[in-house]
Amino acid sequence: MARLEDIPEPTRSVVAALPCPAFDTTPFVSGPPLSQRRVALVSSAALIRRGDRPFPVGSGEAREVGADWPAAEILVSHVSINFDRAGFQRDLGVVFPIDALRQLAADGMIGAVADTHFSVMGSTDPTAMTGAADHMAERFRRDGVDAVVLAPV
Repeated sequence: MARLEDIPEPTRSVVAALPCPAFDTTPFVSGPPLSQRRVALVSSAALIRRGDRPFPVGSGEAREVGADWPAAEILVSHVSINFDRAGFQRDLGVVFPIDALRQLAADGMIGAVADTHFSVMGSTDPTAMTGAADHMAERFRRDGVDAVVLAPV
């Protein structure tokens, strides 16, 4: 992740000027122990399956990523002057740590791995993502997901 002072203008000024919402309440989440939770991933690498259309720049959408997608079929469509693809090219786990999640399930550290995960375009104005966030939350609720790992790029 880039530091603000390392980001060239005009991007630096745009990012620095983005509003940060304040919340009146503090969320409190309870639930079963981690060893009993169904866990999903959300990556900001704009992941697509080979042949799918890339995410548009600044897109506020969220797209499903199947847990059964072959690693060789997963591509990154994230675009940013601050994003180095070298890590992803060596290890998919940098942007979509599905194998690590599967190992945690096999070891009994988590209860299960969700069948459906999501990806969004990083470097997007969060206010443009409200609908996508609501969609992901509803899908996770419907699928019995009670924990999410965020994989930011």
